Amino acid sequence: MNVVLPMPKAIRPVRDDAASFRSAFRHLAGGVSVVTVGHGDDRTGMTATSISSLSAEPPTLLFCVNRSSSTLLALERHRAFGVNFLDASQKQIADRFAGRQGEKGVQRYEGASWTSAVTGAPLLVGGLASLDCEVEEMIERHSHSIVIGRVRAVRLGHEGAALVYWRGDYERLGWMAEEAATAVGLLPY
Repeated sequence: MNVVLPMPKAIRPVRDDAASFRSAFRHLAGGVSVVTVGHGDDRTGMTATSISSLSAEPPTLLFCVNRSSSTLLALERHRAFGVNFLDASQKQIADRFAGRQGEKGVQRYEGASWTSAVTGAPLLVGGLASLDCEVEEMIERHSHSIVIGRVRAVRLGHEGAALVYWRGDYERLGWMAEEAATAVGLLPY
């Protein structure tokens, strides 16, 4: 038996411009993290949705940062950074580190609690997890630098819903601990 599939009503043209590239990647959901760099008044950071593990032995990760970003300059100075995985309730932290209201530098750290580990990089208190890293290598490619970081310490947080970025907005993936307990009948409504 032959199955005939209908032709699509409209075929979109293939494009290779930057706007189409960005539009295509808006369909790829990514976990939301903040990369934190510096000490005292020389702190800055950025929101990232493209953190990737590189190796488990040794623990290594990578991300990309725009070469015009103040975060890149701080990474070059301090050679250490934190990667903080945000939970679904931490959208405001993601917005601050994205500079949505014009926040820069130390202003991005307001409204959250911070600690540090081996390298001294700022680590978020209350997220899903935080990784304390040293810069192992920075590779310049086009408009961005690829940052490879060796993980020196891991702080695990709570088991909660993750904050994800998809189609230009923040979404939530999973349940917070209280919701999960209520759903399985462990807590009263």
